[in-house]
Amino acid sequence: MGSAERYGALVQVPVYRRIAAEIAERIAAGEPPPGQRIMSTRQIMAEYGVAMATATKVINYLRTEGLVRAKPGVGTVVAGATLPPGGTPDRDLVVRTAITIADAEGLPGLSMRRLAGELDIPTMSVYRHVADKEELVLLMMDKVMAANPPPPRLDPSRDDWRVCVEALARLQWSMYRRHTWLAQAISFTRPLLAPHAMAHTEWCMRALEGHGLDISTQFRAAVTIANYVRGTAVNLEEEAQAVQETGMTDAEWMAAQGERFAEVLAGGKLPLMARFMASDDRELTLDLLLEFGLQRLLDGLSP
Repeated sequence: MGSAERYGALVQVPVYRRIAAEIAERIAAGEPPPGQRIMSTRQIMAEYGVAMATATKVINYLRTEGLVRAKPGVGTVVAGATLPPGGTPDRDLVVRTAITIADAEGLPGLSMRRLAGELDIPTMSVYRHVADKEELVLLMMDKVMAANPPPPRLDPSRDDWRVCVEALARLQWSMYRRHTWLAQAISFTRPLLAPHAMAHTEWCMRALEGHGLDISTQFRAAVTIANYVRGTAVNLEEEAQAVQETGMTDAEWMAAQGERFAEVLAGGKLPLMARFMASDDRELTLDLLLEFGLQRLLDGLSP
């Protein structure tokens, strides 16, 4: 044990699957017990002599099998029963549990089997509460939206339209930041009919109503603003995944690319890019992009 060669001898089964099988045996034996951390990717690398990519595949495979789950602030832990022995989940618990999984692992990590494992019930029992994954995601989305209603301190019929629309856009952005999977779930061409999500659109239209726009323009403007925020937020999940895979923040990654940037810009064919990279104001984050674009978008709606 501790050598990659041991696991590469039989090529029929991938190395990561062999390692995952060993860890699964330990979990089955109660080592570690439910709720306790399993080996980290770095520990797997050290014990089995494999690369980070292989160690990551091991963790992802165990998650897919429903044996482990990501616990925010703790790490990857052994999945355990969410209910008391003999208990039965209701739809609300099913949806809340699905949100927890998606928050930690994204929508690709959420399956009926994975959800059933977290609830410690047979997979088919999940279908007593939801018809399919599409309905599950709809309920998840609506529950998140219900927990984040339009700004209660503002009244679109009374307060400045721009103040209202900005506040709503920033509320949606904060929601996407907490639930990075949400942007992937929302579509504006084939929308899931979630009442609390539709309430956001209605509220924005009310803010624009006294702005001299006809009803069609109000609707399209409200959807365009929401889609702009959502379109920027789509990058959040990829950003989080990149941090997990590389162990580097965006700022650290950019700093590490310094020499490569210098090589590309040294030829003199990109003078404006070179001037920007040499300036003091070259910070580029999703938050800055969101704010810059939002202001330009609202400027376009101004009379």
